[in-house]
Amino acid sequence: MVILSTLPLASVNSVRPPVPTDERFLHRAVIAPVPEECDRPLWSVMIPTYNCAAYLRETLTSVLAQAPAAEEMQIEVVDDHSTQDDPAAVVAEVGQGRVEFYRQPQNVGYIRNFETCLQRSRGHLIHLLHGDDGVRDGFYQTMQRRFDEHPEMGAAFCRHIYMDEHGHWRRLSPLEQPTSGLFEQGLEKIVVRHPIQTPSIVVRRSVYEQLGGFDRRFSCCGEDWEMWVRIAAAYPVGYEVEPLAIYRSHSTSLSGRSVRSGQNIRDVRLASEIIEPYLPPAAAGQLSNKARELWALWGLHCARELLANRDVTGAIAQLQEALNCSRSPTVLFAAAQLSTRLGKRWLRQNVRRPNVQNARH
Repeated sequence: MVILSTLPLASVNSVRPPVPTDERFLHRAVIAPVPEECDRPLWSVMIPTYNCAAYLRETLTSVLAQAPAAEEMQIEVVDDHSTQDDPAAVVAEVGQGRVEFYRQPQNVGYIRNFETCLQRSRGHLIHLLHGDDGVRDGFYQTMQRRFDEHPEMGAAFCRHIYMDEHGHWRRLSPLEQPTSGLFEQGLEKIVVRHPIQTPSIVVRRSVYEQLGGFDRRFSCCGEDWEMWVRIAAAYPVGYEVEPLAIYRSHSTSLSGRSVRSGQNIRDVRLASEIIEPYLPPAAAGQLSNKARELWALWGLHCARELLANRDVTGAIAQLQEALNCSRSPTVLFAAAQLSTRLGKRWLRQNVRRPNVQNARH
């Protein structure tokens, strides 16, 4: 393991980022170019972690099983000052000196940790791989082939597998088009269908240098979708039909504070406002409305799940934020059905049944 936690960022990327004058960068990090004198690999696999060492071994193994030499691929774990586990020990055990490790001096939050990943990357192609996700055999070779075939692409993503916290595969993402290649009508589809999960996408570093890092205004979600829309608005995007990435979902995420308070829906509603200027003016309103409808329906889905877990407070928060996000006929119909269920649950919990024996007297 190469320990980098004591090295300042400047020792890895010594170019001082310019002070941005463009207002677009008020909420985004500047990703400075890699110094010309640096030897650069083709790949940077940057793995952000925070209290997920239990899954990190599996993640690293999936990368190392297909990794070329260090001269061709940088692999680095960037830890956001974990407090409940020891990712450095996992990197030392599994990486055997092949994997670099950087630990934040203090917890900076997940978006700032993503920024550090981008700023520390040296490769031409960046794969941001969460420390609990993974890749299947052939991911890097196949994705490299897509970029070789279409040098104009700014990013490419593949079909992916949804896995639960126990490692069981649950479902495949939809097949977006029958063949691999350029993603047809990519911008519109990314806006209204959200087909990308972070482990499935590879982005040219030059794209991040041009567009900046992830938007810092988000509390818990939405930053990835905003980024993929931002990229698709500026560059062609590629698609690979083979499911080569694995995205892990956790049951505990439903009980988290952000979902119980409705912050997740407030975040994606903010994202839908941010992306509207990226869209073609003639279609921006329609696409934004469709996107907000999609997110509102997601909120109602979360509400139903919360209600099934007897969390009425959380379900109401999701319902309210879903209606703030969209009031399309589809959303209103689904919300009405959910409101009926909520009302019945509230009555069962708060209204006593009459004592039949006493009533007879």
